[in-house]
Amino acid sequence: MAEADCIRIPYDETRFFSALVTDYLAQQPTIQPFYTYAPNSQGLAQAISARQQYPVDRVLLYATLRDQYLDCNVSEATDRNLNLLKEENTFTVCTAHQPNLMTGYLYFVYKIIHAIKLADELAKSYPGKNFVPVYYIGSEDNDLEELGTFRFRGDKYVWDGDGQKGAVGRMEPKGLKKMLESLFRNFGPPGKNCDDLRKVIEIAYLKNKTIGSATRYLVNELFGRYGLIVLDPDDARFKSAFEPVIKDELLNRKSFSVANSQIQLLGEKYKVQAHPREINLFYLSDQMRERIEFRDGRWHVLNTDITWDEQTLLFELAEHPERFSPNVILRGLYQETILPNIAFIGGGAEVAYWMQLQTLFAHHGVFYPCILLRQSVLWVTKVQQQTLAKTGLTIPELFADANSLVQQILILEHASDWKLEREQARLTDVFRDIEAKAMSIDPTLAAATRAANARVAKQISGLEQKMLRAEKRKKVVAIDRVLRIKDGLFPGGNLQERVENFMEYYLTNGIEFIDRIYQEVQPLDNQFLVINEQ
Repeated sequence: MAEADCIRIPYDETRFFSALVTDYLAQQPTIQPFYTYAPNSQGLAQAISARQQYPVDRVLLYATLRDQYLDCNVSEATDRNLNLLKEENTFTVCTAHQPNLMTGYLYFVYKIIHAIKLADELAKSYPGKNFVPVYYIGSEDNDLEELGTFRFRGDKYVWDGDGQKGAVGRMEPKGLKKMLESLFRNFGPPGKNCDDLRKVIEIAYLKNKTIGSATRYLVNELFGRYGLIVLDPDDARFKSAFEPVIKDELLNRKSFSVANSQIQLLGEKYKVQAHPREINLFYLSDQMRERIEFRDGRWHVLNTDITWDEQTLLFELAEHPERFSPNVILRGLYQETILPNIAFIGGGAEVAYWMQLQTLFAHHGVFYPCILLRQSVLWVTKVQQQTLAKTGLTIPELFADANSLVQQILILEHASDWKLEREQARLTDVFRDIEAKAMSIDPTLAAATRAANARVAKQISGLEQKMLRAEKRKKVVAIDRVLRIKDGLFPGGNLQERVENFMEYYLTNGIEFIDRIYQEVQPLDNQFLVINEQ
């Protein structure tokens, strides 16, 4: 494959990643106290060795996942990986995301592919062990405004949940039919890719009972052939395995102080991503997800009349563990309690909040995994490649802001047409000679000479700006081309992966879109990946 088909750029050269993330990738001393295993092959080797000291209930894990897959087509690869979970020498590589409609953003796809590729590479490096990729659905999230919105070909689609409340993963998707009809009118070009994707989406959202199961179906159809396992943590059996942590959180409320000690230290150098509460749990029902608070000797569910004393609270937990939902502070603990996980793959914000949690994991005796930044990807279409070639710019240069790009394109094409630096320098020399001659006649004339020099310099600067504006008018086509390619690849000034949806690229490339990304991703490379469409 030609070099031009794929470009890799260090994250710290893109300007889109926080100091915490770039310091973490560089393993700077300021961030080292906040994680256990470095994001590289050595760190993974240490995590694999240490994970064996933290057993999980594999019988429960296998049985629960098998039940969750009853309504899905289980590929041969996924079936094999499900069976492997029963073995003590099997580990998971996990990524997590909420059940955004139609997957939401491109990075949803990228983080899953990253997990799959890393699991495959680890299996080659450790022939005596098995590694299984897992997508963990954040099905208990109730942010419908975020999860119910996606963009496709310039249009914004918003689902209001049809009046439903609570965890989005539990909501019924049957009201999405009208939205899907509108979406499909935007599909094309006609052909197999279009027909296949439409069929998968229709079955996912119109044949499944919940958004959570719809997401599982869609993700399984896209990635099942790679052996990906989709896990929905909103399950009473999984919650029962997490019951000791839930009980400790309700009765002792130690997470607040334990996490805060680490957060305060981290906050001295970096931006804090999430803050703990006194109780980091929600109470969950089919139409509700509300915080639990302790006051006046009782536990209360906010915005309801539900309240318990200690005896009734523990009875509720024993009878209905599925009604207790961890927030962002405890979510990772829950994940690592039910999975034999060695690595978690997340975006920049996820990496940041995991840096806050190391002491909390230690407090509960839960394994803290190797944290890896997901592969960021910029997909450049054939048309965009052609437009880019006409600008004279390179992909790395496009990461600069739009104004800088306009200046650069003008300088590239007309380096000496409008800049008056040399002329200004010559005028300065002339005025220096004038000042010397004036002072030889009358020393009091020096100030007047300098004032004249300043007036002329200001006029020259103003003339230079007028020449620049005239140059811009002359080169409006070239500048427009630069701005169009910039906005096409960085919509609204954001990374493409944080705005656009996978459907756009799947309709053009089919399953080869996913295969190409899988081929190019290097899980431990820690660089921004640019892929030119072939």
